[in-house]
Amino acid sequence: MRLLHTSDWHLGQHFMGKTRQAEHQAFCAWLIEQVRQQQVDLVLIAGDVFDTGSPPSYAREQYNHFVVALRDSGCQLVVLGGNHDSVAMLGESRTLLAQLGTRVVPGVRERLDEQLLVLADAAGQPAALLCAIPFIRPRDVLRSEAGQSAADKQLSLQQAIHGHYQALFELALARRDELGGDLPVIASGHLTTVGASASESVREIYVGALEAFPTSSFPAADYIALGHIHRPQKVGGLEHIRYSGSPIPLSFDEARQQKEVLLVDVDASGLRQVRALPVPNFQPLQSLRGSLQSLPPILAEAARAGTPQRPVWLEVQVEGDDYLSDLQVRIAALCEDLPVEVLRIRRARGNALASWHGEQRETLDELDPEQVFDQRLAAETLAPEQEQRLRGLYRQIASELREGQD
Repeated sequence: MRLLHTSDWHLGQHFMGKTRQAEHQAFCAWLIEQVRQQQVDLVLIAGDVFDTGSPPSYAREQYNHFVVALRDSGCQLVVLGGNHDSVAMLGESRTLLAQLGTRVVPGVRERLDEQLLVLADAAGQPAALLCAIPFIRPRDVLRSEAGQSAADKQLSLQQAIHGHYQALFELALARRDELGGDLPVIASGHLTTVGASASESVREIYVGALEAFPTSSFPAADYIALGHIHRPQKVGGLEHIRYSGSPIPLSFDEARQQKEVLLVDVDASGLRQVRALPVPNFQPLQSLRGSLQSLPPILAEAARAGTPQRPVWLEVQVEGDDYLSDLQVRIAALCEDLPVEVLRIRRARGNALASWHGEQRETLDELDPEQVFDQRLAAETLAPEQEQRLRGLYRQIASELREGQD
């Protein structure tokens, strides 16, 4: 069977005050066309379908439209919850979507067998088994113990997640024997692995407990489809453990990345091949750097990728002249009559200005809490160890609050 592995759509994301609705709509239409052309049997979204636990109504509508359009193509869909997704919100339509050929696993289930899915081929025959593992919250697999050190908590959580993977994999092997065939076993996950290369838009998820999951702790599945890291990559150089990455750039440091989805072919012998399908760039996004004197030709070159209807979104980092108090006005003058829109100006000294949109400063409703904290921290002069300590404390509090809301 042929599986299409994707993740980290972040439907409903607002980027520096800009909606990504048009980009996501274009991506979904492109993906449906690829499903038809490539004769895909199943699409697997490995977490973070939405950007927040309470996505705007248009994002939910996009999700629903995609489910219906994919059903019309004859392809199956499996959706897994990520750390950005609300378990309750994603799961509320699970029974209804099952009638449309979509299976949703929003969080770790009480019954382990509910996370083991039999995948069918085009003829409706069992073709693979999926250990459908979404984002695992510590409370899903671990009981808190008083007096544990940070290192003890990290080890306990790592062992608990390993145990969850292993138990589900053993259940898959038993189910394969019951079905009487040499079915390949696929696993999923939404987490950070050791050695994975992240970007600034990726939030730390196992806050204060597990920073990265060892590759050796994964079970011996034929293919492991991962989400959470937005940069497409093999894990540890292994062909069968992959991050598909996000389909659109979610931060300026992802602007140069070639985004992709992965076509995965499996049969009775296991993994046959993995092939990347490059995703078109639906919105030009660039990060530029230079002095006020050197920026004009750089801006002119960047503007070649834009049109008046679709201007290039820019981040500009100013060098040399970063002491000036009127950078916004000066850069606005440089960009006049160019099909570009400056969303963020940074000073090379590291004191980031507020994102700039038109003539207005960025407002709180355009930021998520982590961006507010990052900007506040950037305004202080701190030793590296102090900054690291504050970030750790913030992430721990934010994680506890998110867990209390789910």
